[in-house]
Amino acid sequence: MSASSGRFTGLFPIRYTVMVLCVVGTIVGLGAAVAWGDWWWLLPVVLGGLAVIGLLDLRQTRHAVLRNYPVIGHMRFMLEYIRPEIRQYFIEGDHENLPFSRAQRSLVYQRSKGVSDSRPFGTLLDVSAPGYEWVNHSMLPTKLASQDFRVWIGGTPGQPLPGAEVCTQPYHASVFNISAMSFGALSANAVLALNLGARTGGFAHDTGEGSISKYHREHGGDLIWQIASGYFGCRNPDGTFSDEKFVENARDPQVKMIELKLSQGAKPGHGGMLLGAKVTPEIAAARGIPVGKDCISPPSHSAFSTPLELMHFIGRLRRLSGGKPVGIKLCIGHPWEWFAMVKAMLETDITPDFIVVDGAEGGTGAAPVEFTDHVGVPLQEGLILVHNTLVGVKLRERIKIGAAAKVITAFDIARMMALGADWCNAGRGFMLALGCIQAQTCHTGFCPTGVTTQDPLRQQALVVPDKAARVANFHRNTMHALMELVQAAGLHQPGEITAHHIVRRINDAEVHLLSQLIMQVRPGALLGSLHRQHRVFRLFWPLAKADSFQIAPPPLVPSAPKTSLAAQAAQRAKTEGAALSDSE
Repeated sequence: MSASSGRFTGLFPIRYTVMVLCVVGTIVGLGAAVAWGDWWWLLPVVLGGLAVIGLLDLRQTRHAVLRNYPVIGHMRFMLEYIRPEIRQYFIEGDHENLPFSRAQRSLVYQRSKGVSDSRPFGTLLDVSAPGYEWVNHSMLPTKLASQDFRVWIGGTPGQPLPGAEVCTQPYHASVFNISAMSFGALSANAVLALNLGARTGGFAHDTGEGSISKYHREHGGDLIWQIASGYFGCRNPDGTFSDEKFVENARDPQVKMIELKLSQGAKPGHGGMLLGAKVTPEIAAARGIPVGKDCISPPSHSAFSTPLELMHFIGRLRRLSGGKPVGIKLCIGHPWEWFAMVKAMLETDITPDFIVVDGAEGGTGAAPVEFTDHVGVPLQEGLILVHNTLVGVKLRERIKIGAAAKVITAFDIARMMALGADWCNAGRGFMLALGCIQAQTCHTGFCPTGVTTQDPLRQQALVVPDKAARVANFHRNTMHALMELVQAAGLHQPGEITAHHIVRRINDAEVHLLSQLIMQVRPGALLGSLHRQHRVFRLFWPLAKADSFQIAPPPLVPSAPKTSLAAQAAQRAKTEGAALSDSE
């Protein structure tokens, strides 16, 4: 920059140019309007308005950018506002998972609409990239008669599982169901469409912790009633658990299973609060809370505080429900807390009928960024730990495992089954089937497709019969794709898929079966010596105890005698001197 231009910028900063031009244009426009009239009046009106905005920008104190760049600075905020849409529609690659890629979303849309999802010209994936996975096919593919894959939870009719407080009303569940999403988080029309789709397709609909609303009941689809720390739908006025209210809902024939939520992948260890302004009469009726008052979901349960109490509470729920399957949902955190639950199962002989493992990548609940990004164990690691622990104590045959977190395709389901799951749940996948466009405005109440809003006008965009058909289509076509995978692998049902069937690329020249990469515990191995077991079991299994979630203190080991600072310095000098002599 020359000296003259520098002096000019010092006298008149060019960042004010736009505002000054607006002022000058306003004056010129007024003259033109007076001289020629008609449409010329638009010029001073528009430019005058911009000039006023510029003056206000100079006086405001919230935004430094606007004080330095009056008028033109608003362009920055406008571009920032539309950046997500610009990126999603024009810049984002087909396989960038943010959190679901365009390819994943397109697949859901195609399957939900019942249009062809075939891809021409080969895969777009980099098959040589580390982490790429595939299923090995068989030279003798099978031919299956049905794609209606199901799993018995809580035993089978006439053959209850061993143990105390056993299930007497087992449920024959689809291997692909709707994950927990509450009315209140979802709109009434979204709940109606999901439940009608579940009834049409013959799969289950998890209510979420917001309990059973009238919209869940209207179409009669199978329900998994989720109960969390707020005990919505089964609470006393003080927020504690109510046996009487629980029985009233749990014995409804539409309720097939009860799920006790300990934590969720989106925000494990974090409670929540529904502001009183959002507690409408409909939400209040479903949850059993006062209208217009803040509603708190504590981070932990008040009905139990130890693993033993948790198992007895599970038995109590099963008894009160009339023998229906009762399970837990959790995102794995401290390994010893999970081990403590397993030890409580062994001590009481009371086991949950199922465990839904939610991965930290789950996202149907809005959460603080730190919890979304850095709290909780991802699904793969959590599922492997839960499955192997139950195998290691010989309880796996009594407990079915569900998996939830970013399950979209039939390969996702097959992969989870290879890691130990019996079935999978999907939340955002079914939201996409409803028409969700991944605008990521779920928590604002301004959902553009009416899926996650309580605004009556916005909800009208979601037409229940049409979206219910899409929900059923998505499930049916995903099950068809799963059937084709099972057939190609030469198997007869998804439950036969193991880690031996999945192959993962490690680097350019090396691939391994998934079974070679993950830990696999032998049946009963944790009941004996831990010497040959995975490090997580050697470290934390001995420290877990059935009567507390707190870690047990490790055995006392005689400590080494303390050394004075002077002695430490002398020893260090001696060592350094020896090293110097060796180098010479």
